[in-house]
Amino acid sequence: MPAIISVSGDNRPHRAQRPACAGCHGDDALDIAFEFAFQPIVDIRKRTIFAHEALVRGPNGESAHSVLSQVNDGNRYRFDQACRMKAVSTAARLGMQSLLSINFLPNAVYRPEACIQSTMQAARDNAFPIDRIIFEVTEGERVDDRAHLLHIFESYRRFGFRTAIDDFGAGYAGLNLLSEFQPTIIKLDMDLVRDIDRRPAKQAIVHGAILTCKLLGSVVIAEGVETPQERDFLAGAGVDLMQGYLFSRPAFGSLGTVPQHAWA
Repeated sequence: MPAIISVSGDNRPHRAQRPACAGCHGDDALDIAFEFAFQPIVDIRKRTIFAHEALVRGPNGESAHSVLSQVNDGNRYRFDQACRMKAVSTAARLGMQSLLSINFLPNAVYRPEACIQSTMQAARDNAFPIDRIIFEVTEGERVDDRAHLLHIFESYRRFGFRTAIDDFGAGYAGLNLLSEFQPTIIKLDMDLVRDIDRRPAKQAIVHGAILTCKLLGSVVIAEGVETPQERDFLAGAGVDLMQGYLFSRPAFGSLGTVPQHAWA
């Protein structure tokens, strides 16, 4: 059965055979220029930076959309591979001591055992430990071959990487996916976080998600924290790890720093 894959920004399904990895690389150089911005994920209790998420940007800081809109079936694999290697090398060059969170494209992974080799080589070349790398996938990304996604996650965990589901609560398969695979990290979608201190329904949902993750052994990160009130409610609910503009905006070409008032 051919896999159904979709181009970023295009919801129409495209059928394509998943090729063998030996032929995935292609002879053409990737013609997409990109860099990274890094946004801290903080541990509010320890007052430390837990991780930095690598967020793709244009070569001069242009939006992620300006880059991702150039990704298609013909270059998706090469783009995904280039992102992984560049994220690791850039993190090492900047002296990152925290964990590094890298977004990956499941539809670009054909055989995870082979497709991960370039990442592992980049980690070796840059002396960046693989147990400090998190691979996260957006819950809302169109992935019809769920068995393949589960195989990717399981393979990455076996190789020693950490795994994460991003935007949890925003997509179509959150609880079903979580029932089949328990990642290291669950990142609560920012729409659940927004105004949570004033929204009882959101509070109930988030409390339930926190309890579920605790029982399953996954760590919760709250995304999109923008106000002290949101921070304080989440901290009171037992969420130690947070990410959002309250702590730092993504820093283009550098590691974001957290101002002292954000911890209060």
